[in-house]
Amino acid sequence: MGNILMSVLCGVIGIVIGFIVRAAMSKAGLDKAEVKAQALLEESNSKAESIVRQANLDGKQQVYEMKLQAEKEMKDQRNKIQQTENKLLRREDNLNFREENLGVKEKKLDEKTKLAEDKLNNISRMEQDLQKKINDQILVLEKVAGMNQEEARKELMDAVSKKCEKDIAAYLHEQDEIAQEKASDNARNIIATAIQRYSQEETIERTVSVVSLPNEDMKGRIIGREGRNIKAIEQATGVDLIIDDTPDVITVSCFDPIRREIAKQSLEQLMKDGRIQPGRIEEVINKVSRELDESIQKLGEEAVFRLGINRLNRELTKLVGRLRYRYSYGQNVLEHSMEVATFAGIMAAELGLNQQLAKRAGLLHDIGKAVDFEQEGSHVELGAKLAKKYGESNIVVNAIESHHGDVPADDIIAVLVAAADTLSAARPGARYESMENYIERLEQLEKIATSYDGVDKAYAIQAGREIRVMVQPEKINDETMYKVAHEIKDRIENEMTYPGQIKVTLIREVRVQELAQ
Repeated sequence: MGNILMSVLCGVIGIVIGFIVRAAMSKAGLDKAEVKAQALLEESNSKAESIVRQANLDGKQQVYEMKLQAEKEMKDQRNKIQQTENKLLRREDNLNFREENLGVKEKKLDEKTKLAEDKLNNISRMEQDLQKKINDQILVLEKVAGMNQEEARKELMDAVSKKCEKDIAAYLHEQDEIAQEKASDNARNIIATAIQRYSQEETIERTVSVVSLPNEDMKGRIIGREGRNIKAIEQATGVDLIIDDTPDVITVSCFDPIRREIAKQSLEQLMKDGRIQPGRIEEVINKVSRELDESIQKLGEEAVFRLGINRLNRELTKLVGRLRYRYSYGQNVLEHSMEVATFAGIMAAELGLNQQLAKRAGLLHDIGKAVDFEQEGSHVELGAKLAKKYGESNIVVNAIESHHGDVPADDIIAVLVAAADTLSAARPGARYESMENYIERLEQLEKIATSYDGVDKAYAIQAGREIRVMVQPEKINDETMYKVAHEIKDRIENEMTYPGQIKVTLIREVRVQELAQ
């Protein structure tokens, strides 16, 4: 028990001693930490003071620099203000100087205006005095000349008119020569180019109105018993079959070329078939009519395709095909229209114009001839109506209306079409006319020329391509000749219809004769 108490006592004593030792150690550690903290505090205070001093120095430096910058900017602003004030002062001085000059000039202008008014007043007075003197002189001249002012004016106007007539005639001659020099070269080059580039054959098929028979017996079969076959053909086709003494031929006569072609082809098929009787005749004619209608459409389409024309109305294309069976002066109208279209297109291309439009107008310029044997009116009027009906442009319509000079040409395309039409018709061998029309044309030429006062004789030569006019030298002088030639040319163009061109030549000569005895 005692040992236990000793052990407990020793343990308690040990604990107390440990506590005391720990307390002593803790106090020593606190003293040491307090010393260290005091050192840190002193060091922090020292650094803070140093930072504050540096901040004060930096602030003072920045304030000083900002003050210098502000002073510099203020100095610059003062300099600019001073310069502006100087400029304003100089402008004010200039304005004052200008105002003084304007005042001086205004004063001078007033003086000149007053002087001009004085001069105008003097001129007015002088004009009045001059007019009075002129009137007095006129009265004196009227008394001396024995005529009044109106009579003198009339005589003066007559003299001036005669003088102007000579001047105008000379001017016409000069301008005509200049125009011919320029136009003839340009036109010759363009037409030569068009002709060289045109590859169409020049031979033109003539109108076929005769059907060849294999033998004389075929005539009787076509006539039939009591003429029933020939009557059936004539009634179904609307043509006249002329059977005369000419061996192995039958002449088909009809103003309508389509009906004439139907009759011709029907006769040829009937002769090949050999069965010629009214029922068969009607059947063949109906078949040929349908085939010819299709052929006409194809002919029109082929012509449009060959010329490269776009979007032509189908009915108008069919009318173009009908021209294949129409002839004018022996020239096939479809071939002629294609020639005109080609020539007009080439010339338009040379001049930088619309080639498509020129070809279109050229192809359709004679489209009225496809129906002129069925409807009232000239081919020009009918062609213009058809073009308007199927929506052609105003340029194409005008080209149709003006290609014979019936109306003025409104566009250069119309002029080219008229030139191409003349070129195609004037080609050697392209056209021919009957002897009666030929003689009538020559007589009309000479009649127009001899209708002028001062014309002695007139002769149509070169198959009507030229009219030579002999004038009386005492009535028509050299200057008046050009005027008369122009008038004759205009009348020929307006009053006559003719292929190609007609040259008008005036001849004036003076012959003096004396008889020595």
